Amino acid sequence: MFVDKAEIKIISGKGGNGAVTFRHDPFVPEGGPDGGDGGNGGSIVFVADRNLRTLMDFKYKKKYQAENGQDGMKRKCFGKKGQDLIIKVPVGTLVIDKESGRLMKDLCHDGDTLVAAKGGRGGKGNVHFKSSIRRAPNFAEAGGVAKERTVILELKLLADAGLVGFPNVGKSTLLSVSTSAKPKIAGYHFTTIDPNLGVVQLHNKSFVMADIAGIIEGAHAGTGLGFRFLKHIERTKVLIHVIDVAGSEGRDPIDDYKKIMNELEQYDPALLKKPMLVVANKMDIVYDEEKLQEFLDFMEQEGRKVFCISAATNQGIRELLDETLYQIENYEAPEDEEIELFDFEADAYDPDYRKINAYLDEDGVYVLEGKQLTKIFNSTNFEDMGSIRYLYNYILKQGGIEQLQELGLEEGDTVRINDFEFDYFED
Repeated sequence: MFVDKAEIKIISGKGGNGAVTFRHDPFVPEGGPDGGDGGNGGSIVFVADRNLRTLMDFKYKKKYQAENGQDGMKRKCFGKKGQDLIIKVPVGTLVIDKESGRLMKDLCHDGDTLVAAKGGRGGKGNVHFKSSIRRAPNFAEAGGVAKERTVILELKLLADAGLVGFPNVGKSTLLSVSTSAKPKIAGYHFTTIDPNLGVVQLHNKSFVMADIAGIIEGAHAGTGLGFRFLKHIERTKVLIHVIDVAGSEGRDPIDDYKKIMNELEQYDPALLKKPMLVVANKMDIVYDEEKLQEFLDFMEQEGRKVFCISAATNQGIRELLDETLYQIENYEAPEDEEIELFDFEADAYDPDYRKINAYLDEDGVYVLEGKQLTKIFNSTNFEDMGSIRYLYNYILKQGGIEQLQELGLEEGDTVRINDFEFDYFED
């Protein structure tokens, strides 16, 4: 099964906690602190792999989590860093942040990488909190929290030439006689429901040809296979527009051409700027020569060169492939449109990280919230007065006590931080 879109949740590793330990040497107060730092958590890393062709692996597994960092140890030993989780995806995969809708990276080359969720930083051991007045700190820093986000993976095939046209006009047959690919071929519509790729070998050179599922009217709005087809021709260098000039199903070749061109324009006008080769297929069963000439005259008026072929009998295939190769080798890529990419710097830097917010909830409890506050709170040893004093001084310095007093805080009132509640009393 060809899967070209998936939504998954990724979670980086949490940073390890700093250690609270003391060495036991003579004449050192309380042994002296020697707690080591925690290890950094592992990150989530996407890697483009040319050996993959589909996002099938993400159809069933929806959650990916990296390894947590190890806690710090005694004798100033650092905790082990959490192992990064490497997620391999096909070349041509877009990684999109679901919350913002912004593109994080287009993994369009083999080996391209993206750190999509960075691991939490390891917490500092108690050795870092020693001072002239705090000779034996009995607390350490908690590890940084894990980064969690939902990403959308979208695969857009990387092919040099893309075959477009209505269902059952001979695109799959053309691919099969031009390459070693073996697509499913049958005399009914939508035989091809997934894109097929093949490599054309010509003049000691090669290029990739894609047989995309047939378009119908309304494809640009999602009708039929809709977007699932159209998005896969966005990266192609040359479009090969295949038309059944025999009218074997009672359709009119000129009308077919107009309808396909309209669908391409409605989906993305930039597609019409790509080099396009018009292929008059099924020449071996053309019986209405007048109708054929009418089609050829119309295409001349359109300024289109027409290649008359029969994929079933190999008629005209070599000439078509020669021109396709020429167009590919002389292709000039248009300037990329400026799109608003995911801002990794803003994601890493939070100006409100140290900010403390205070409010009075509906139960009459005064609440303090803040990201750095939560980290320090989780690091607090409530059996050690020095550790509690460190927490209180941080709240005081960041204006938390002042905010509470402005809300009407008085002695004996209840204050809550995270899930912990305590009564407030002034010094």
